[in-house]
Amino acid sequence: MPCPALPDGFDLTDPDLLHHRVPLPEFAELRRTEPVHWVPQAPGLAGFGDEGYWAVTRHADVKYVSTHPELYSSFLNTAIIRFNEHIERDAIDAQRLILLNMDPPEHTRVRQIVQRVFTPRAIRALEDNLRDRAHAIAREALAQPGPFDFVTQVACELPLQAIAELIGIPQDDRAKIFEWSNRMISYDDPEYAITEEVGQESATELIAYAMNMAADRKQCPAKDIVSTLVVAEDEGSLASDEFGFFVLMLAVAGNETTRNAITHGMHAFLTHPDQWDLFKRERPATAAEEIVRWATPVNSFQRTATQDTELGGKRIRKGDRVGIFYASANHDPEVFENPDTFDITRDPNPHLGFGGGGPHFCLGKSLAVLEIDLIFNAIADALPNLRLIGDPDRLRSAWINGVKHLQVSAD
Repeated sequence: MPCPALPDGFDLTDPDLLHHRVPLPEFAELRRTEPVHWVPQAPGLAGFGDEGYWAVTRHADVKYVSTHPELYSSFLNTAIIRFNEHIERDAIDAQRLILLNMDPPEHTRVRQIVQRVFTPRAIRALEDNLRDRAHAIAREALAQPGPFDFVTQVACELPLQAIAELIGIPQDDRAKIFEWSNRMISYDDPEYAITEEVGQESATELIAYAMNMAADRKQCPAKDIVSTLVVAEDEGSLASDEFGFFVLMLAVAGNETTRNAITHGMHAFLTHPDQWDLFKRERPATAAEEIVRWATPVNSFQRTATQDTELGGKRIRKGDRVGIFYASANHDPEVFENPDTFDITRDPNPHLGFGGGGPHFCLGKSLAVLEIDLIFNAIADALPNLRLIGDPDRLRSAWINGVKHLQVSAD
């Protein structure tokens, strides 16, 4: 197998690179030549004391790593592939309390409790309210005089409201949740001038807020989802701190990712006008899944090998970090016909935008698909002539494929 024609030191998690683009050409080169590829890093650069990680770029291999937690752990080094180089190891280890960073059997216990939030009945109960909110968001955007920022005026609102509605956060407090979640993921971006410490403080504030909610419900149970999670002793319940970390995960995994899927989806529609015309005309049910494949809001997560093993012909040593790159998997021509084509009628669409299966497959997939479907239907009704004013202003982040601003006009 030939060596990949990549520059020396090319790092797929470099936030400066990801600030400008997703490295799709480099992913294609790695899938072709070395689908499991060692990426060297200076010790401490990503917050870890090792010398790099294995980049996994093929769809089949990403799925394999995702579905074998006994070989590839989320707990040992967490699922975040790159922290700020100044982070202390204690701060990394503290994140093991988040569901995203757990392994079975503890992950199994917590997930069985929190999945009560995402039953089909619970999601259906939100649908009418979210549809009304989606149409209100689109109408308010239409009323804007001149160009506006699609991210702040449209994309951010519905995911925030959905998560807040799901767990009963009062309307007056929802802006705080948005601000805290933004700060938690934006410490790498110079526009926000947010340090890792500020991000950690925001996480602490959000956890404390949620723990207070849990404590209130334990004291005075109500007929709401928080009480269901923290009070139902006979069925197993979350401790107050566990509920706090669950809400923190929702604020990022549920709010930030769906917001970016919506933004990338709008940009895709406006740069592929034939697909926007098709959507407005036919509203295919397959559109939301293709938007997620195309957007792939999470660049990568990582796992850590629990024992010596082999993947893609490479020997993986116990303790090695393994990066699973979802955008690469979602452009794998072995799985997707014309993977570089945005096609809202694509079916089947076995993308890995919600994870590669296994224990960490996205809990909120059905809610995210519903939100995406509702908001684009509302945009097509109220803003059918939306047009781009400028290029996306991307977030500088090693793991979130984010867009901070997208200027559009409805006239």
